[in-house]
Amino acid sequence: MTCHTGPVRIDLHTHSTASDGTDSPTELVQAAVRADVDVLAITDHDTTAGWAEAAAALPSGLRLVRGMEMSCEGRDEDGRPVAVHLLAYLFDPTAREFANERERLRGERVARLRAMATKMAADGLPIDFDAVMADAGQVVGRPHLARALVEAGVVSSVDEAFAGPLSVRSPYYVEKEDTPLERAVEMVNAAGGVSVIAHARARSRGRLVALDSIRELADRGLAGLEVDHPDHGGSDVDLLRSLATELDLIVTGSSDYHGTNKTIELGQYTTAPESFDAIVARASGVPVLSAPPGDAMTVEDGTAVEDGTTQEATGDLRRIR
Repeated sequence: MTCHTGPVRIDLHTHSTASDGTDSPTELVQAAVRADVDVLAITDHDTTAGWAEAAAALPSGLRLVRGMEMSCEGRDEDGRPVAVHLLAYLFDPTAREFANERERLRGERVARLRAMATKMAADGLPIDFDAVMADAGQVVGRPHLARALVEAGVVSSVDEAFAGPLSVRSPYYVEKEDTPLERAVEMVNAAGGVSVIAHARARSRGRLVALDSIRELADRGLAGLEVDHPDHGGSDVDLLRSLATELDLIVTGSSDYHGTNKTIELGQYTTAPESFDAIVARASGVPVLSAPPGDAMTVEDGTAVEDGTTQEATGDLRRIR
């Protein structure tokens, strides 16, 4: 159980083996306890597959926010398409339109990985698509190819893989069809969730979403901006904080923890308690979970939640009631 007596520590962006992290959902929860995190969000890419395991592993004193990081397409300052990630918190995973879109996105990921692996194999690189898939979690992505390249001795690290054969400039790179950002925000809201744009000024990842696009999204129900993030420089943190104030958006901070896939530590960047409270107040999909001593979990209002859960055919967890 968490037992530290310092300020409340809230990390709202982490990944498990359900997507491209290296910790299982259980290990992620255990890591949060070791890092003295009080509130943990599990936000795997395009899936809720890790929710049930993380909930089952929840110890007394740690609260769990069930969420997801959604693959979206926005517009940059020149109007060109740009990849944008949208954090979705506390949504109802059984909302049909949203569940269907998550399933489509997962299919896009598999197709893209197959195409990239095929290109690499045709060029003589020792990459086998089926082997990569066998080692992957519920959702595949370029980090799984990166680890395969490291294991094959093609590159020395995951970072080197992303800077070389997996970069957008690489001849092996293949696009995928992501969800239009405006539609993603609308779907999250319709499912009772809360949407926050992730690492909007992560310059090392390539072109950036236009600030005017964020302003338009605020009018369409966007709830917040991830401001404090390991990929944001000081001036961009200031810019995003100012923009959030201008648009009355919730400000969050998160580690974007991926286990050993990234050097960042769990809880290295955190969210203020008042921002967390604002997210919870806006949500109507699923509750924040906590686990007091005993056999039942509870939600924020104290209602008991039984251990039993069911699963959709896609692997997504149905709402715990």
